[in-house]
Amino acid sequence: MPFWELSVPASTETSEGLTNFLWEHGALGVVEEEGLDRPARLRAFFAESASPSDLLAAVGTYREALAALGFALPGARVAIAPVADEAWATAWQAFFTPLPVGQRFLVVPPWAVPSDPAGRPVFVHSTGTALSESGGAEAAPPTPPRHVLVIEPARAFGTGHHGSTESCLLLLERLGRAAAAPTLDIGCGSGILALAAVALGAPRVDAIDVDPDAVAATRRNAELNTRASQVRAAAGGPESITGGPFPVVLANILLAAHLTLAGQYRRLTAPGGVLVLGGMLDGEDTQALAALHPAGFAARDRVVVDGWVALALTRA
Repeated sequence: MPFWELSVPASTETSEGLTNFLWEHGALGVVEEEGLDRPARLRAFFAESASPSDLLAAVGTYREALAALGFALPGARVAIAPVADEAWATAWQAFFTPLPVGQRFLVVPPWAVPSDPAGRPVFVHSTGTALSESGGAEAAPPTPPRHVLVIEPARAFGTGHHGSTESCLLLLERLGRAAAAPTLDIGCGSGILALAAVALGAPRVDAIDVDPDAVAATRRNAELNTRASQVRAAAGGPESITGGPFPVVLANILLAAHLTLAGQYRRLTAPGGVLVLGGMLDGEDTQALAALHPAGFAARDRVVVDGWVALALTRA
């Protein structure tokens, strides 16, 4: 049995911290699962060389620390079990299936990229045909094709399966032509928002993140989408950006960061430009608006997905 599967109960408030903790302890992959018929949990996979008792002890200590800080923890127990090589691959790849988002995007892992009859990857996916009243095939009603975003599941945040990422993608879709402009992506994670912006017409995106893994993931995904020349990823925070301002600025990060970056957002967003903020729980957006209003930003649009809020604001 060459792998171990560690199952950790999670909640909205603890999921991100637990995920980072599992990566730091050597996880080969982490899958977040939640359904109507079962509580949320993280499934983390570790190599055979990992010590099951050490992993259980480490997670137990971390959960005790979360409880001491006042976080409510699910009652289900942490469990670990051996899993065969084939089961690991199936569990990992079965979770990351093509995911339609809104009307314009289709997020796919590398092993599920659609191809044409010649086997070449296709990055714009047609909606296909419809049936006429007589039962024959006819042209589908005119709907925009979906842009295929190839995202390799890895340590960096952003596969489209999380409400904070999906809500930002929906806002980008609703911005339409306003998104087709030079863009800055702060906290780029996997690069999914940068790639979505390019798909919608942005000529280039400067993507930054303080996590080297995120920078590497963004570069890798840009290559997978043949967008390496348009998505330029670099390590650093917004203070490292000397260019701009940008007509579009994206930031799918936590509320605490939004509250401290109001001045940077004003410096980096062009007058009349759009600022898209994600990573906030429903209700936290009022704090972000209060902090950004004095900096010259006004609410433009709002999307909520699975309790996560994304805001679009316009700089006066």
